[in-house]
This record gives sequence, structure tokens and C-alpha cells, in this order.
Amino acid sequence: MARGKKGRPVSGWLVVDKPAGIGSTTVVNKVKWAFGAQKAGHAGTLDPAATGVLAVALGEATKTVPYVTDALKCYRFRVTLGAATTTDDAEGEVTETCAQRPSDAAIVAALAGFRGDILQVPPQFSAVKVEGERAYDLAREGEVMDLAARPLWVERLEVLGRPDADHVDLEMVCGKGGYVRSIARDLGQVLGCLGHVQWLRREWSGPFHASEGLTLDEIDRIAKTEELDQHLKPLELGLADLPELPATPEGAARLRNGNPGMVLASGVEWGDTAWASDQGRAVAVGVYRSGELHPSRVFNLP
Repeated sequence: MARGKKGRPVSGWLVVDKPAGIGSTTVVNKVKWAFGAQKAGHAGTLDPAATGVLAVALGEATKTVPYVTDALKCYRFRVTLGAATTTDDAEGEVTETCAQRPSDAAIVAALAGFRGDILQVPPQFSAVKVEGERAYDLAREGEVMDLAARPLWVERLEVLGRPDADHVDLEMVCGKGGYVRSIARDLGQVLGCLGHVQWLRREWSGPFHASEGLTLDEIDRIAKTEELDQHLKPLELGLADLPELPATPEGAARLRNGNPGMVLASGVEWGDTAWASDQGRAVAVGVYRSGELHPSRVFNLP
């Protein structure tokens, strides 16, 4: 006889305001324990030193993680000018310094080159894979890698303030796969003064905002209670960037079985990715073709 899954079949999203000094996986494990959930995952890793929104998916919501990961994200961060580090942030060792400091106008002008479609080389200490191994593991062993540049969409990058000559505060809105540490490093190189991230905070990610997130202390306090359940956000938020197509009763039944089902389409074209709903609840996500949704993911919700 097959064993049943351990834990509660709870599904939805919990927004966490992650503190510095803890990894994203540790946060996910804490949330999973607090709910006694069967399954959990997150939408977009934050470095241990970073703070801010970490959206944790529970149960069936884990199937929507890719759509949140693809969404725009907003970061606020401080760049320390005049020094490069091994990790491109304050956690690493200083490798080079420079006494030159740019003017405010020079910084503003340089930012123009970091907007729109850009190519970005990940930091040496990053999770990208090099011949099957994580770059950060190789970097810890002292290996210097020639990492390939990756495309990144930067929708906005602006100066928030200049606390002093050695620092500048920035805000960036970007797409999937952006490394703030690379922005700081490359900006310092363009300005001729070097640079690295001093602190970093993710303000929002897709539909999730740090301002509505729970702290780990709050999660500990209300763990395994109905009060924690009240903070759970619906699975459907993870599909916010996709069009919703109401399914017919017959279509919903077919979709739940993994078959193409009829939907009421408006404003979508053949081949678009969308999600089908039944009385507002997600049934499936897939590709729209000729009046039907062809499912790639089916949601098993009560």
C-alpha cells in the first residue's frame, strides 16, 4: 500500500519579510513547519544577507511558482563606492580600492546604460551552474570562472539618494534572473571607482509586497494556529500576470482530469498561456487553442 503524504494539504501563498543572515531555503522550511504543510517552495531566491519579500508557496500553489519567478521585481539597495569585493557585496573580502569618487551627475548618466535589455555577468559567488557545479562552490575553492553574460530586462533604475560621497542608494525594477550585486559591481567599473552592495532589500515580487509580509518571529508566535492560516493568500495570486478564462462546467471537469476543456475566452489569442477558473478558483493553467485550454498544470483544490 502506498503511503500517504505527511502533513496538511494546505495550498496558497505566505508572504515573508525575510531578515538578513538567513537563507531562503531555511525560511521555506520554517513556513512549512509552521503550517504543518505537505509541500512548500519559494518564488525567487534572496541572498542570505538580503532582506525583504520572499513569497512562499504551499501545496498546489507550488505549481504557480514559475509564473511569479518570471514577474517583475523591485529592489532597493546601497552601493558602496571605492572598493571591489570577492562576492560583490559587503560579505566578501576587499580585493581592490580606489580613491576616486563620481559626481551625482556622473552616476545618473551612467545608470542609463543599465536600463532596458542588457547583458549581465553573474557574480562569482552565485548559484549558476558551471559544468554541473554551483559557481559559489567553485569560488569558495578559489577558482576564478569565466561566466557567460545573461540577458536581463531592467525596467527602471533610479537614484534614491546619496548619503555621502562613498555611497549611493538605488531602486531597480527588473525581470527574472537579475543580480543586484552585478549591477553594483558593473556600475563601479563604469564610473571608474569600483563598487559593491552594502545592503539589499526586495520591496516587491510580482503581486507580493514586503510591507504585507510576516516576520519570522511572528510566524513562530502563531505557528500551527488558525491565526496563521488567516495570513494565507490564494493560489490564484501566483497567476496574476496570466489571463483568466472561465471554464464551462463540462470544460472544468475535463481539465481536472488533465484533458483539454472548453473555456469562455476574451482578449486572448491562439497559443497564449492562460489559466482556467471554475467559480473563481483555479482549475488548470495551459495553452489556449480554439476555444479550449490545453492544460500543462492541473490544480487539485477542494
